[in-house]
Amino acid sequence: MFIDKVKIYIKSGNGGNGSASLHTEKYVNNGGPDGGDGGKGGDIIFVATSAENTLNQFHYQKHFRAGDGENGGRQRSFGKQGADVVIKVPVGTVIKNSDGDIIADMYEDGRREVVLRGGNGGRGNWHFKTSRRQSPSFAEHGVKTAEYEVILELKTIADVGLVGFPNVGKSTLLSAVSDAKPKIANYHFTTLSPNLGVVKYYDTTFVMADIPGLIEGASDGAGLGLSFLRHIERTRLLVHVLDISGSEERDPVSDFELINNEIYSYDADLKKLPMIVVANKMDMPDAEVNLKRFCDKYGDKYTVIPMTTVIHEGVDELIEAVAKTLETLPPAQPMAFTPVKLQKEADDGFAIDILSDNVYEVTGGLVDELCRKVNLDDYDSFRYFQKVLRDKGVIAALRKQGASDGSTVIVGDIEFEFID
Repeated sequence: MFIDKVKIYIKSGNGGNGSASLHTEKYVNNGGPDGGDGGKGGDIIFVATSAENTLNQFHYQKHFRAGDGENGGRQRSFGKQGADVVIKVPVGTVIKNSDGDIIADMYEDGRREVVLRGGNGGRGNWHFKTSRRQSPSFAEHGVKTAEYEVILELKTIADVGLVGFPNVGKSTLLSAVSDAKPKIANYHFTTLSPNLGVVKYYDTTFVMADIPGLIEGASDGAGLGLSFLRHIERTRLLVHVLDISGSEERDPVSDFELINNEIYSYDADLKKLPMIVVANKMDMPDAEVNLKRFCDKYGDKYTVIPMTTVIHEGVDELIEAVAKTLETLPPAQPMAFTPVKLQKEADDGFAIDILSDNVYEVTGGLVDELCRKVNLDDYDSFRYFQKVLRDKGVIAALRKQGASDGSTVIVGDIEFEFID
């Protein structure tokens, strides 16, 4: 089983609650507030590793949750930070949100990306002490975090991509030019996952990938093609392998055009990649005739290398041609994209909605912050709530919207009567 696309669910840790402790000690009068802050929740961190080459592990585990921060304690004791969760993914994995927008491209081995940050811990009551409020009996709750769905999509990183119809000899070619040992058999779809091989040419090396499953309609999802076409996107050079003999009663020229059409239909930018054509199975009948036909039509546009992979004929010429072509190409680069963030930036803005006659609701980031801090059962806390509404201009905005004595105002889970 080869998995190169998977959906998982991630959640960073909640922040711990601040403590509303009041210092009490024998012979100490008016000890005052000493509640400590809650601990920060754990982060969700992705790390790229070359030790993995599939996303199979995520078939069995799909939910990842970081640890919650501990609550604050007495004597300004801060809560312990929640444990981070580190998720290791293969190099080349692209992390997307549920809408398909890219969050991160894990292109380099060892790259770390904090995709979700843990919720901040709530402040203890000593933060709210003022000259007029000597012993506040309220504290902040920690920030609660949400669970998000993300998509992991593996795009193999290779210098060269081997493309072509099934059973044209791509796996045999890969085994001939490298130390890779792919499964080789005389039937279609023998190769069910991309195989990588490292090819040496004097003092240089390059990575070649066998891309399986390309048939007519692959760009529309036929066969295995749509599952593996994404692995071509990372390559710098394509090597198109043809059964030039037409041994399966297919025309090699038509095969070449059909596979190219599928590749370019999937991603038009792939037309920019240079291509070398391998005319394989030259030891078979009709190979010479078909090779001449192909070269008459495409010989001026592509480098064509006749080959019989089973006896390694033409292998050295191919390796040399590939190596020299790669020398002229720019190095591979990560994807160009504007990263998106799953979590919204904290803000203290607000908006006022008129729900019905004389009923007003305050919404926005300011409301979320207040809901963490306010305890309606505590007089000091509610006074603090009223002060924030005045200082932030909420009361003035309500008056402007038409609120008057007796109007109902809803702020989060809090509902009260407006008094002008």
